[in-house]
Amino acid sequence: VFHLSGQPGVRLSWAHGFTTYVEMNVNVTQRMLEAARSAPLERFVYASSSSVYGNATRVPTPETEPTRPYSPYGVTKLAGELLCSAYGANYSIPTVSLRYFTVYGPRGVENHAVMAMIARAFVGENPFEVWGTGEQVRNWTYIDDIVRGTLLAAEKIDDATAVNLGTTERIRVMDAVREVLRYTGHKARIVTRPDMPTGPLNRVAANERATKLLGWKPAVSFFEGLHRTIDWYLANKDRSQVKANLAAMLTERHPG
Repeated sequence: VFHLSGQPGVRLSWAHGFTTYVEMNVNVTQRMLEAARSAPLERFVYASSSSVYGNATRVPTPETEPTRPYSPYGVTKLAGELLCSAYGANYSIPTVSLRYFTVYGPRGVENHAVMAMIARAFVGENPFEVWGTGEQVRNWTYIDDIVRGTLLAAEKIDDATAVNLGTTERIRVMDAVREVLRYTGHKARIVTRPDMPTGPLNRVAANERATKLLGWKPAVSFFEGLHRTIDWYLANKDRSQVKANLAAMLTERHPG
């Protein structure tokens, strides 16, 4: 079982609070694990998040970093990890928890940072807004690498070990924005919005555990993955529809 469902989003979790996120991320996970007790599994693979670290003191952040989530989203994803560990210990359910670091790629949606950048260029936004100062550092990890790591974990880990899946590339938000504008050919004045939500200023994975236990390293560099994602977006999106819905995707706070 690949348990990838859940209520996503640090920013959205503050809008809806703990009740919604406990129900969707904790209670649903518990019901899935309870069902697994009567349906013997080869593996229960749980999609966790780098948000369990909160504002990490060590960057790159290893799995040994204390988990100090500060948002309803991060708290409930960590609770799911603890449920996997407890069910594994008490009911012999083979589990693994994967801490994904900022996944992006084709078929993503516009309320995620990379897709929002691409969408803004696609509709010709000018001035071009960047939330925060643009100095935030991320290690966006391409979806193909995430899928490959997830499958490897399903084959190789069964003792509830938590593993980071993330590239170690340090990409400034501003550098990502400039490459989106360059690659799409959109010329615009960039305006920063320090008043908008930005998340941690520096989030980068340490992935030595994934290399050791899974033989996994990311294969797709950020700019290569970004170009692939832009190509997909331009080939599959309708400009008028994106323009009509973009403001709502970026700012409305709704479950689902």
